[in-house]
Amino acid sequence: MSSDSSFSLTPRPDLGVLIARWAEDAPTPQLQRHYAALLAAAQQHGLWRWLLDVRRRDQLDPEFGWWSTHIFYPEVAHVAVPPFRIAVHCSPVRLAIYESDSVQQQYIRYGTSEERAYQLRLFIEEGPAMEWLLS
Repeated sequence: MSSDSSFSLTPRPDLGVLIARWAEDAPTPQLQRHYAALLAAAQQHGLWRWLLDVRRRDQLDPEFGWWSTHIFYPEVAHVAVPPFRIAVHCSPVRLAIYESDSVQQQYIRYGTSEERAYQLRLFIEEGPAMEWLLS
């Protein structure tokens, strides 16, 4: 397990899942470092089904949304063993922001499109997120 003050990373090879949790918001450069650590752990453990718990990250930086869906996830998909699945466990408040902000809506539509080399879904409960990851 890896962690800093706002981020924890837990490989679960018994489930075939890598779990990342954020305790608070972080600036984009710090989140990008967290995502680099996520990729390194995925490669180390061979885990390409990710649960990203972002319930406590209420600030939604459009720059980070674009980077994650257009740059990072596609790059990971090139090195991942398919299927590369990302379940985003978000709060109802965050989901409401996704649904009400036109820029965020664009990134969500893009990221969840079946045309992507990765599979991304949003969940407000961890149980259904894990069920989807393991299906």
